[in-house]
Amino acid sequence: MSKIKALICIIVPVFLAYLLNTKFGDVPPLLKFLDPFRGFWQNAENLHANRARKVILKGVKQPVEVVFDDRMIPHIFARNDYDVYFAQGYVTAMHRLLQMDFQTRYAAGRLSEVVGRKAIELDKYQRRMGMVYGAKKSLEGMMADPKSREMILAYTAGINTYIHALPKEKLPLEYKLLDFTPEEWTPVKCALLLKQMSAILAMGSDEFYMTNIRQHYGSDIVNDLFPDYPFREDPIIPVGTKWNFEPLKVPHPPASAEEIVTGDLRTKEKEEGIGSNNWALSGSKTASGYPILANDPHLDLSLPSIWYQVQLHAPGLNAYGVSLPGAPGIIIGFNQRIAWGVTNVAADVLDFYQVKFRDGTHSAYWYNNSWKPTIRVIDSIRIRDGATVYDTVFYTHHGPVVYLQKPEKFSKADNIPAGNALRWIAHERSNELKTFYLLNRARNYNDYRQALTYFTAPAQNFIFASADNDIAITANGKFPLKWKDQGKFIMDGSDPRNDWQGWIPAAQNPTVKNPPRGFVSSANQSATDTTYPYYINWEFSPYERAKRINDRLNVMEHATADSIRLMQTDNYSIHAQNILPMLLKLVESEKLNATQKEGLALVGRWNKCYEAGAVAASIFDFWTKRLQYNIWDDDFNIKGIPMKYPSRDRTVQLILNEPHSKWIDNIHTPVQETLADLVNESFRFACDSLERKYGPIGNDWAWANVKHTNVPHMAKIPGFGSKVLLTGGGKMTINALSETNGPSWRMVVELGKNPKGHGVFPGGQSGNPGSKFYNNMIDTWAKGELYDLYFMQAPDDPSAKVISRLKISKK
Repeated sequence: MSKIKALICIIVPVFLAYLLNTKFGDVPPLLKFLDPFRGFWQNAENLHANRARKVILKGVKQPVEVVFDDRMIPHIFARNDYDVYFAQGYVTAMHRLLQMDFQTRYAAGRLSEVVGRKAIELDKYQRRMGMVYGAKKSLEGMMADPKSREMILAYTAGINTYIHALPKEKLPLEYKLLDFTPEEWTPVKCALLLKQMSAILAMGSDEFYMTNIRQHYGSDIVNDLFPDYPFREDPIIPVGTKWNFEPLKVPHPPASAEEIVTGDLRTKEKEEGIGSNNWALSGSKTASGYPILANDPHLDLSLPSIWYQVQLHAPGLNAYGVSLPGAPGIIIGFNQRIAWGVTNVAADVLDFYQVKFRDGTHSAYWYNNSWKPTIRVIDSIRIRDGATVYDTVFYTHHGPVVYLQKPEKFSKADNIPAGNALRWIAHERSNELKTFYLLNRARNYNDYRQALTYFTAPAQNFIFASADNDIAITANGKFPLKWKDQGKFIMDGSDPRNDWQGWIPAAQNPTVKNPPRGFVSSANQSATDTTYPYYINWEFSPYERAKRINDRLNVMEHATADSIRLMQTDNYSIHAQNILPMLLKLVESEKLNATQKEGLALVGRWNKCYEAGAVAASIFDFWTKRLQYNIWDDDFNIKGIPMKYPSRDRTVQLILNEPHSKWIDNIHTPVQETLADLVNESFRFACDSLERKYGPIGNDWAWANVKHTNVPHMAKIPGFGSKVLLTGGGKMTINALSETNGPSWRMVVELGKNPKGHGVFPGGQSGNPGSKFYNNMIDTWAKGELYDLYFMQAPDDPSAKVISRLKISKK
């Protein structure tokens, strides 16, 4: 018995030691995680840290001072370019190391190294899309330019200096939860972040649906229901703008390609909501007599924030704004003389080509009447358990054949047609960093235009304002020279006439400077009217946000920063303005129950604003979504032929001007439905659905409760996201907020002799959930308020509220 007890005394401690030091699934090694000296306890922020610190970092060339204001935003004062980017890398890693690491692993297809086999299909997808391939091509362009090379090397050195000095107990909390450690930063990781942004803003792809629709219904129906220009539009470049250039000859389209077959493929449609707003008013419309510029890019919201605020100060440079953690420079911001911002163009720069392989080896493909060799790439994917998975991808001259056979139960693969090669602008050599290097230092309109020539992707509407009282906007990027509608449908990869045939000259990208109306703006709508001689895309975001912006700016006089701030949170719906009067006329109130009648009364009195407490907004949202379903689903949801619905613009046109259209009738019922039938069924459905989900009509039907806006943790770790934010706004309003997508950074800049910036993002500077600076700006953001941004002129500038200082020297 004593021997058994002795054996138990040995085995149990060994077993417990193994158990408590091993990661099981999502549970971290508990002994290490709970260790008071190295575990999560060490991530509690010391609010009484020294207000002034000195560190010796051999990587700097001259002394650097970093001043942290009362929101923990660093203001970096350096004496040369290298040191300012070194310090930017160092302090960004100090606050956002886990975010930088996780995002680049995600982009590179390396999450399996951290979380195990659950991420294997995601890793394959990222690699098959050519993310690393594109990043390496971009890095070639960056390293070939002396300025961007210095930026990226200095920034990388700053990050690595921080990583090398970081003790294990001070690792960010998520490293302890996931039980892994940071690795050396490399320049290609900076390029990967920019490629990931290109992937996000590609917004999905519709050519698969359009090919099916053309095959099923024919070109006449496509032209009618999916026109190349919307019925209602308010383009970015004002209607009537003259194009003062001699356009290149546009390639001729090949013969009809209607024989292309997509198969039973359900792809991801382009998403509304992945957009942004920006506008700039000339001094003629402001109280100060100088321009005011505003920008609020709409992206998926997350904690930590996608953005990191910073001020960079060095000889020839004094700029403030937001950066992407993991990439040097400022992406959106202002300096002493200019301000700039961006929205997504939604250019058609991602195409799929159907490939004919010679045989099952996929070693050759048919192109231009002969067999061409493919390039075979074998990727090795390391798994956390020590195994390695090998994945083979074949490349044609267009790009990677993303899938030969698609995996099951992996939603991202739904966006990719099997056996098709991907041609994507993100695979081109580029140097976007040079654009931001120059914009950060720009002083006038000419500098702005020069900076844009280096920008390839993702194509952006770059808005500009200067103290010289110039305003401008340019739909900018590297645009392929295409024949009209090239890329609207899947193309035959064997015909060289379907290839991209060159590039639109950068100087001929759509642009306008100082238009007579006194403002420029964009909200992801069409870049131009139909007179622009080149094809950029056939579909853009619906026009409602742009229309509301332009309506307000047209009548605005004596504008101030505060009036622009209020406009950024405008919740008025142009869609409701267009369609609600017609819908109300068709409702048969006598056939409604008590709840439905109360709902109708609320909608009838509604001011058409998606305010937080508006019950009518919830009813209208459910109602119109159901009505769109009732009109189109019977015709465009056919088993085995994945298709998409016509646009909201086309739906409104049908409701208002074609009430007897054949598309109104439900082909699956014996009776012939009228528009009134569909409107009434949709209204009853909306009220009944809300009642089933939220109970009796009342406060629980309020729009904020239905919309359920929140900011989740980037890795979806429970407890690390925000509370539900009771805010207004909707995808069709200027304040374009949905559940987890919306204004990721709101900025207003008053130009003048002494520029004034105002801004906020939904989060905080720190990536540490134990820090008070992790989410301290969320409530301010949710209320639609902005902080005054401290644009410091020197480290001892008295205008800023400083809480700590970091002095860096070589010795």
